[in-house]
Amino acid sequence: MSKNVEIDKESMADYLDRIGAGKVLISREPLTYDWTPSELVGRHDELSDLASMFFGVENHNVSCRAVITGNVGSGKTVLTRRFCMDVATKLEGKRKVSVAHVNCRSHPSTSQVLQQIASSLDSGHPERGFSPGEVIQGIRRNIRSRDSHLLLILDEVDVLLRRDNSDLIYKLLRIDEDKDGEGTLSLIMVSQEDSLFSLFEAAIKSRLGESNILRMRPYVADELTEIARQRYEASCRPSSVSDEVLHKIGIFAEDSGGDARMAIELLDRAIGKAEKEGRGKVEEDDVLPSSSHSSSVEPNQVDGLKLHQKLVLLGICRRLKREEEVSSGDASKLYELVCEENNEAPKGYTTFWKYLRHLESEGLIVSRSSSTNRGRGRTRYITMPNSVPAVIGSRIENELLRR
Repeated sequence: MSKNVEIDKESMADYLDRIGAGKVLISREPLTYDWTPSELVGRHDELSDLASMFFGVENHNVSCRAVITGNVGSGKTVLTRRFCMDVATKLEGKRKVSVAHVNCRSHPSTSQVLQQIASSLDSGHPERGFSPGEVIQGIRRNIRSRDSHLLLILDEVDVLLRRDNSDLIYKLLRIDEDKDGEGTLSLIMVSQEDSLFSLFEAAIKSRLGESNILRMRPYVADELTEIARQRYEASCRPSSVSDEVLHKIGIFAEDSGGDARMAIELLDRAIGKAEKEGRGKVEEDDVLPSSSHSSSVEPNQVDGLKLHQKLVLLGICRRLKREEEVSSGDASKLYELVCEENNEAPKGYTTFWKYLRHLESEGLIVSRSSSTNRGRGRTRYITMPNSVPAVIGSRIENELLRR
């Protein structure tokens, strides 16, 4: 019995050795959405535009405001955090700055938002017993007693507006009205909704000004690749993630709408897969499309593909009806044959590979890499484990006949 207990203790020690002993990962923090890098990829122009909206903020009687909109993963939150941190640093010795960030989805009511602001300034602020107007004036007294200026970020502010209308926004914008002194706080409102401005009352629109709206565009593949690289370099051991892996992440994330969060998630999952298998390097095959695409594929999913994406997929389906996998080289030749049948000029090699990446990001195909001694150096082998190639191919053929 004693011997068995000793063996169990040894086994426990062995598995606990994995804690903090990552072969790839050094720090997980840069793989979280809350991590704010010192430099933002692809957002120099947006930072410059935001800085223009805050012209004069170094003066003690000046307040500024901005509205930032954009899709999920377009970098709205990290942009505002980086900007506020940089402003606070820039104004050192000129103007004391405090920063408060409130997510209105997590704190959707007026009282909850005000409590978060007050608590960020004074951790001992009581949670109950004061009206919104009293809390706002308490916030103002706190800021001005410290000769400070508050940069307030209201993230996902549309949730607050739909629940409690825009009354709180109006009061925050008028916080210094009929009071001694101005320039108590600057306000940045963030939302996924491009129509956010239309939710405000006329009095708020006039105070905000349409020139203070910043619309964030989606990231492109090269930017998403660099975002993944930035996170990898900050979180992992050197040379543990290759350029090919990062490029694949960029392509997949672009196909998901230019979503930086998707790029971070793909990198995190790929690192986790390598760690779980005890490897010191992340491989291309560790980068898998979103789980929302990786389950069973419905035939109608191909209907939204572009013509040449369908032609590439049709060639693959024909081969996979009788074989388990097809090489990327053969898939390219099959694509050319299908193009010839349909009187279409085949696209170039680079575009063909882009189509393959898109099909994989949609979960329609799965590929694995293999070294080869000839040609371009690496070949990919393609399968369709999530669907029936004959069914998908037949659907595409029937659509082509109706053209």
